[in-house]
Amino acid sequence: MALNVAVQMDPIERINIRGDSTFALLLEAQRRGHTLSYYTTDRLAMAQGRVFTTAQSLSVRDEPGNHFTLGDGKRVDVGSFDVVLLRQDPPFDLAYISSTHFLERVHPKTLVVNDPASVRNAPEKMFVTEFPQLMPPTLMTRDLAEIKAFRAEHSDIVMKPLYGHGGGAVFRLTKDDLNFGSLYDMFAATFREPWVIQKFLPEVRNGDKRILLVEGEFAGAVNRIPAPDDLRSNMVRGGSPKETELTAAEREICKTIGPSLRERGLIFVGIDVIGGLLTEINVTSPTGIRAVKNLGGPDVAALVWDKIESKRAR
Repeated sequence: MALNVAVQMDPIERINIRGDSTFALLLEAQRRGHTLSYYTTDRLAMAQGRVFTTAQSLSVRDEPGNHFTLGDGKRVDVGSFDVVLLRQDPPFDLAYISSTHFLERVHPKTLVVNDPASVRNAPEKMFVTEFPQLMPPTLMTRDLAEIKAFRAEHSDIVMKPLYGHGGGAVFRLTKDDLNFGSLYDMFAATFREPWVIQKFLPEVRNGDKRILLVEGEFAGAVNRIPAPDDLRSNMVRGGSPKETELTAAEREICKTIGPSLRERGLIFVGIDVIGGLLTEINVTSPTGIRAVKNLGGPDVAALVWDKIESKRAR
């Protein structure tokens, strides 16, 4: 079944194809004979309730520096596609939210992956709080007194922006760290929304596990080991990918959150687990597909397309 597929993503010329999950999904779609089109969010338009974009035909190659060819731009009705991959990276700001409202006008007649309303209503660090029993102690606020009380209780904490991504602006504060006041001032001046404050998990030195789920079912995992001089394990921040197996606790996490993912139409999701505790549920543009396959794990891109094709067939 050949599908007419559009991808809404960041500028394709800027991506690092060695680790890019969107690129892995495009390669697999092309291998299956699906027709690919490409556009960026600045090309979206809505008129009289219909959503349009200037899209370009796309072909992809697994060749660094020569990984794509684009055709001429053509104005098309987004609702004419069979599938739209919603794959631009955060920041999860009003521009991102606006694009989900646009795509909500065509979904589910056009299958948007992931469901745009659920992406909008389930940002990574907020959605995870629906499962507090699986998480480390966590506070969301910008109130200084609340943060001080949390720090006094847990001593060693991490502060990060609620809508950050890729490990940006993640700070560890120990009990006697004199940078606390300056860091608070910097966050207050930079971020208008609340921040995430969590108990520091020393187990992060053993890895921050990225677990991929396809429609709520475990599909693959990679353990990301932080560099010796860095708190963050994100591979874009120097984390090293290592093969891994799921523990019993991690399998229980997948089993617990799976029904909610399916109910929300979140077909492809990546969760982060440190020391058996769930820290994030990534739904906007999850990564990890290529790392899992490179380490000998499942072809998660194929599993995603199996699910998309079965949904379109129904």
